[in-house]
Amino acid sequence: QVQPVESGGGLVQAGGSLRLSCIVSGRTFSIYAMGWFRQGPRKEREFVAAISWNGADTYHADSVKGRFTISRENNKNTVYLQMNYLKPEDTAVYYCGIYGPTYPFNQYSNYAMYEHWGQGTQVTVSS
Repeated sequence: QVQPVESGGGLVQAGGSLRLSCIVSGRTFSIYAMGWFRQGPRKEREFVAAISWNGADTYHADSVKGRFTISRENNKNTVYLQMNYLKPEDTAVYYCGIYGPTYPFNQYSNYAMYEHWGQGTQVTVSS
């Protein structure tokens, strides 16, 4: 059983930075593509970023391009989300998900393709 656990959220002023981490239990982390989604107040869960199993391919939502960067360290079973130039509209609970290993990695922005989710970490950006 694999289980993602997110950390690194907090309160930050607009223009600041945070780095989120997601550690995945289990020995098969390196075979999974991973993704970050977020859900703001009174909003649906939305795609933020995704990364292939080996880190060769990364994708970012238009709203975060140039500000957020997804990366991973397979030897640490960890995926990261570096968030710079944060805006108040980035305020949300951020979730880490494991992309279903039997699916081709071409629906990375669809949360239904992810099979396991963490509990989320709150990011609050003040203006």
